[in-house]
Amino acid sequence: MRFERRQVIASPQNPPTGDDPRAGDPQSSQAPPPPPPAYSSPYPQPQARSTPILSIIAFVCAAVALLFIPILFGLAGIVLGIVGHTPGESLGKWAAITSGVTMIIGFILGWLVVSNMM
Repeated sequence: MRFERRQVIASPQNPPTGDDPRAGDPQSSQAPPPPPPAYSSPYPQPQARSTPILSIIAFVCAAVALLFIPILFGLAGIVLGIVGHTPGESLGKWAAITSGVTMIIGFILGWLVVSNMM
């Protein structure tokens, strides 16, 4: 048996494995890969709202508490003001205070109306 030796000629499109024809070419060198991203928490970070929505609703509840069902709307305004103040709404504190004051004034107005009706 006779073994024949074949010579494989690599074409320019398919260079042999391990040979990089651009190895000596400085223009074709690639930039190093970017560094991995910085560590970030998988949990969303609380951010201040741009519009103080909860504080505005608390002020509306304060206005309604002056004339209608002061215990319900006054307490709702206080709770919304406190909850709105927690994430950073500066008006939340004032909305809670206003709701408490209008709730008391609503009680007084209601007592006056009922006492004058009798």
